[in-house]
Amino acid sequence: MVDIKEIKSIKLTPFTRMSAVIYGILGLIAALFMLIGLGIVQVAGIVPELGDFNIATGFGVPLIILLPIGAFFTTIVVSFFSAMLYNILVPRLGGIELELDGKEVLKIPVVPFSLITSAIGAIWAFIAGLVIAAVISPILSLISTLPQATNITTNITAATGSSMPTGAEFGMESVFVSLVLIIGLPILAFVFGFIWNALFALFYNYIVTRVAKINLEFSQISGTLHELKHVPVLQTALAVALVFTLLGLISGIMSRNYGEFISNFITYFIETALMAILYNYLAPKIGSIKLNLE
Repeated sequence: MVDIKEIKSIKLTPFTRMSAVIYGILGLIAALFMLIGLGIVQVAGIVPELGDFNIATGFGVPLIILLPIGAFFTTIVVSFFSAMLYNILVPRLGGIELELDGKEVLKIPVVPFSLITSAIGAIWAFIAGLVIAAVISPILSLISTLPQATNITTNITAATGSSMPTGAEFGMESVFVSLVLIIGLPILAFVFGFIWNALFALFYNYIVTRVAKINLEFSQISGTLHELKHVPVLQTALAVALVFTLLGLISGIMSRNYGEFISNFITYFIETALMAILYNYLAPKIGSIKLNLE
């Protein structure tokens, strides 16, 4: 029997804890593979210019420490804030809806999914734009006040014949760049994010589900509160990988990187499978993700 569920809210602490631990472990796995790769480079003598420098110890060992820790704490911030934004936006935009048949996701309604995910992406783009503008704007403003700026631009203009911005124009450009970053970047993130997420849902609904379906095993705790008990690995990994394969086919054609769809399939199949395996292992130990479904 088909049951349509809307994710009304996400419990912040379980979601953040699970996300951070999973990405911390994935960071450790990635660091170990990098260490193996660096060791192969060292033994094979691919970079003879390094001489006696121990590339595995010099770069590999620090990665084992820094990459998992960095992934863990970065994910805490990103996942907590993203889930909080989701909960705030749901009453205004509506939540993600899922058409479920048991544990199989039969369909992801396009507009609700695309609208809220692109809105969250736009807010993150706004924050990124603020941070970048806060760094770039003072630098450009400082350049505009330096007397050397006018001399440098004058000399370049005389040498090349091309008109270069003056010191005062640097100040105007800093304002323009800041406006583009703070206003333009979030708008672009929303528009392109909406299109990309809509394609994700459309590909899943009408193509991928003929081959494989995302599987999510929910269990009711009380009322509308549910927990994600288990994520079947192979079906979910195959479904997600196939969606990104189709998306990679489009972006690959646009960028003329015709092998992108192959790398997308391999990457997302492995990543999704690892995340599902880790989730199933960790859920009984640190607590599962909890959602309000209506």
